[in-house]
Amino acid sequence: MATSDLHFFALVVLAISATSCLGREHGHNGKRVPLFIFGDSLFDAGNNNYINTVARANFWPYGETFFKYPTGRFCDGRLIPDFIAEYAELPLIPPYLQPGNHQFGYGANFASAGAGALDETHRGRVINLNTQLTYFKDVEKQLTQKLGVEEATKLLSEAVYLFSIGSNDYWSLVNYSGSHDEYVEMVIGNMTVVIKEGKSACCGSGPNRRIDSCGGKRGIAEYKLCTNASEYLFFDSRHPTEAANNQVSKLIWSGNRTIAWPYNLKKLFKA
Repeated sequence: MATSDLHFFALVVLAISATSCLGREHGHNGKRVPLFIFGDSLFDAGNNNYINTVARANFWPYGETFFKYPTGRFCDGRLIPDFIAEYAELPLIPPYLQPGNHQFGYGANFASAGAGALDETHRGRVINLNTQLTYFKDVEKQLTQKLGVEEATKLLSEAVYLFSIGSNDYWSLVNYSGSHDEYVEMVIGNMTVVIKEGKSACCGSGPNRRIDSCGGKRGIAEYKLCTNASEYLFFDSRHPTEAANNQVSKLIWSGNRTIAWPYNLKKLFKA
């Protein structure tokens, strides 16, 4: 899919805990606090590998930096939830739809590339937010059967829930009467945080590699790949590199109240 401009990278992350972090003691009976992940391609660890969609990243060069093979993540390496899991002393949280993934004591990842907060966004080609919630309810049932009602309720109440959703609803906007460029300028003009040094992507084609052809499997076979993804903000035309994900993860994990409000993730996990 071609685009007239390199997509502006704006990330809004919502992290919540069912139990107030100020009232929680040291996790679930001394065990690790589970992490449940909802969202779109910024958080999808590979769920779209298992559904009928073109929104996939299960081909080279995706994954080339850290995993050394494509996992389905729209990145050269790890995503923000991967870093958060590491900081929280959890294993990498696998995609919910991954075959054989039936152990949810550490959490689950329900995110789907292309998903939106609205059911209409890319309908039939993604796992929308309501369906992700349905999957979570299935996990809740499985944990209840395995642990019992009291134990499962305690585990889920102490878990952290990480969301990144809404950008695809924005790009799917159809009712705006002005031009695309006018709308982009209006949105960017209202943002208080501007990311600089992000003119070129690591992987793609065209000027500044802004055409979404990374891997040559989206209708355009030719593309260019940079030699060092860590020097870039974007890996492809719309998804950040592992290096950028790492920096954002550090901020939302331990940032002060001007960055992560009212609590950073470290406080949610460790309180």
